[in-house]
Amino acid sequence: MPVSPPSPSSPSPSPSSSGFPPASRDRIAAELRAAGCVFAEDEADLVLAAARTPAEAAALVGRRVTGLPLELVLGWAGFAGLRIAVAPGVFIPRRRTEHLVAEALAQAPGAAVVVDLCCGSGAVGAALAAALDGPEVHAADIDPAAVRCAEGNLAAVGGRVHQGDLFAALPGSLRGRVDILAANVPYVPTGEVALLPAEARDHEPTAALDGGADGLDVLRRVAAEASQWLAPGGCLLAETSERQAPAAVDAFTRAGLTTRLAVSEELYAHVVIGVG
Repeated sequence: MPVSPPSPSSPSPSPSSSGFPPASRDRIAAELRAAGCVFAEDEADLVLAAARTPAEAAALVGRRVTGLPLELVLGWAGFAGLRIAVAPGVFIPRRRTEHLVAEALAQAPGAAVVVDLCCGSGAVGAALAAALDGPEVHAADIDPAAVRCAEGNLAAVGGRVHQGDLFAALPGSLRGRVDILAANVPYVPTGEVALLPAEARDHEPTAALDGGADGLDVLRRVAAEASQWLAPGGCLLAETSERQAPAAVDAFTRAGLTTRLAVSEELYAHVVIGVG
């Protein structure tokens, strides 16, 4: 999983559209900046758009300055042009993971069956469903809170969400049928979890961050079983870090997948792609 805190990724509405005087934006931005918010002006716009009254705006700002992630303050995260509902205790989608979505669509533009493994909020599955032509969408996570959140985000596209440990959560009928298997697995080495920004460390489940001793335990498990689930020509995609990328590519290759690494310099994102 990404290790840096997310930044606002949706267009910021004009504060005047919320009925607040322009001075409100400056005051809120100053308060947020003093609390250490890097994107204070953008966050002020989002707070003003979400609040109906000055008292509500003050309450939202109060929650933010205590260190609560902006997405949890607002109740949603911007991802691939969508508003993804988020909830306490659920991994918040990062902008860099949009690179995984783009690579999946480039690899399998006609995908009919999509699986979002380690789905968290279901953001990847929702983004793929929005871009494809009515795919069958499944998502899975070991965390009940994530499953509930993903169910809400995937309901509109008829997505089915399953609870369990990786492939054990999926219905057996999916074996050999999956065109896109997106696995945004946890990949922070255990010893580095404590070094994560407080927004991630204090507000997201450790299971969504901790990838084992070298950060690749879950990725290796997914790679080892993926070929049993992929349709002919289907693809597995997993996000990793620059440092881990060579070992991640090796894990995919050892699993019998035709493997390549796709890098986005803009998003500082590294995605390993394996084709069955």
